[in-house]
Amino acid sequence: MEPVLQTFELTKRFGSKTAVDHVSMQINRGDIYGFIGRNGAGKTTLMRMVLSQALPSEGRYELFGQKPVPELQQRIGSLVETPGLYSNCSAKENLLRFGILAGAEAREADEVLDMVGLAGTGSKSAGHFSLGMKQRLGIGIALMGHPDFIVLDEPVSGLDPAGIQEVRNLILRLNREQNITFLISSHLLDELGKIATRFGIINGGRLAEELTVGELQERCGGKMRFVVNDPEKAMEVLRETMDPSHVEQRDYAILVQEGTDAAAVINRRLVEAGVDVSSIARESGSWEDYFIERMGR
Repeated sequence: MEPVLQTFELTKRFGSKTAVDHVSMQINRGDIYGFIGRNGAGKTTLMRMVLSQALPSEGRYELFGQKPVPELQQRIGSLVETPGLYSNCSAKENLLRFGILAGAEAREADEVLDMVGLAGTGSKSAGHFSLGMKQRLGIGIALMGHPDFIVLDEPVSGLDPAGIQEVRNLILRLNREQNITFLISSHLLDELGKIATRFGIINGGRLAEELTVGELQERCGGKMRFVVNDPEKAMEVLRETMDPSHVEQRDYAILVQEGTDAAAVINRRLVEAGVDVSSIARESGSWEDYFIERMGR
């Protein structure tokens, strides 16, 4: 495993308040790392430190196995809180302006517009974009300069279900096709559960636990529910790729034993076989209960 980010006892104090308390975490190349914690738990503060937007009070961190010199920082894209867009400019003009800061070439703008699904917006100003379009443009800005690692703080906050799905699919596609590693914070536990490969749970500034999707599934058990348009075809596809005893059909719902494969992997397998998936959910709240217990009540 090749580390993209490692923190060593990273700590940040504001006066007498300790916002991040001796956090040692590791994110490896190819991870979609879900960073989970309540508001005020220290997620954004830690992100700002690894983006060189805030200085640590103690501890240190490494990027790509090295001391975080400016050349390595340029390999990171970020969207922390609401993107500060030029509202009177088009999507492409925004990318060109922010691309200068990232040292990006102007020709990248059209490529990035296509990646984030905004190639058809033309001269429409960003001020007239929907919230989902603005978030995708924010991710597009983070993509300028061909980063290897992208940090996203609450990227689906305030979005409607369609906007959330757009951003979720974009992250999965960039991870799969561009091999981009992600650090993503969110309070929407179910959404993170659909895309993350590893999780870090922070409570009161301290890292309570790090675990993979597989480890989480083993501890929680339960089943994933996929509502599909062709359950017979879905059953055929899944039984060919996993233990048939782990798959069950209930009308138009397919239940899969957790711990078999990640939801994103199963969803992709079905879609590639021509099966439409209208929803993904868990049969129980066990994942959420697990996270809430470790985040602190």
